[in-house]
Amino acid sequence: MEALHTERELTFIDNTRAAALYGPLNKNLQAVEKCSGVTIHARGTSLHLVGACHEVELVADLLNQLYELAGRGYPLYGSDFAFGLKILESTPKARLDKIFLDKVYVTTQNRVVSPKTKNQKLYIDAIRDNDIVFGIGPAGTGKTYLAVAMAVSALTTGQVKSIILTRPAVEAGEKLGFLPGDVAQKVNPYLRPLHDALNDMLGPEKAGTLIEEEVIEIAPLAFMRGRTLSSAFIILDEAQNTTREQMKMFLTRIGFDSRAVITGDSTQVDLPDKSHSGLLHAKKLLGNIEGIRFCSFSKDDVVRHPLVQKIINAYEKQ
Repeated sequence: MEALHTERELTFIDNTRAAALYGPLNKNLQAVEKCSGVTIHARGTSLHLVGACHEVELVADLLNQLYELAGRGYPLYGSDFAFGLKILESTPKARLDKIFLDKVYVTTQNRVVSPKTKNQKLYIDAIRDNDIVFGIGPAGTGKTYLAVAMAVSALTTGQVKSIILTRPAVEAGEKLGFLPGDVAQKVNPYLRPLHDALNDMLGPEKAGTLIEEEVIEIAPLAFMRGRTLSSAFIILDEAQNTTREQMKMFLTRIGFDSRAVITGDSTQVDLPDKSHSGLLHAKKLLGNIEGIRFCSFSKDDVVRHPLVQKIINAYEKQ
């Protein structure tokens, strides 16, 4: 019968890579302990692991793989340890380099934007291989952020000439007519998340310049009517709040040399009649069309604060 607990020793040769693995004041190791229940004792470049057999093997695999990634120039982030552990728990033979080394974009702060879960990796690959991609899942799963990163990457490498970001101006509890200001001031709060993602990728100054030059356009969905969008990377965010007619209008705006990503959360429909959601209708209607890909995310793909996943779990149980 297998022993309930076991011990394992890991030794790393490279001091610099070991320091990156441990983190400041061993912060990364402490995060692994909290997530796994394995106790980790650090002695120089050696680690002593103590815990349940399965968990010890899992943590050993995680640390060895991340150490290898550090040696290949990947900048280890504290969040990578929790994400990596989650991946290996669901797929014990997974290779983290196949996911984490898929560099989508490097922000102005030199932060590498890359997928952190298997579904995010599938999403990135789908965007590369298809002209229209739907990303459907709960908040915090990186649907919009990764799409914006892919759009900025496509723009900077000359694959497209412009980026168009749009959302339906529909939210719970408020109507545009009751908000102060002119049309631009009324819709700006709805578009703020898209501005935030762009500022993170490009920096506020460069993002502002590209918006002024109309290389990047951020507008409510209603402004898309009657247009043909060619040589563009188009992102429709919060698509669960489109009507069927709006979704059809948007999808038929796409011109030559363009690609579109549509993101939404099917559990957060704010329309008066939830059954009229254009996102839900499109999923049923367009699922078998070649060139259109639907990617699903779950609570396991949440890459925000750890409490976000717990909050989603709590709401799912009620």
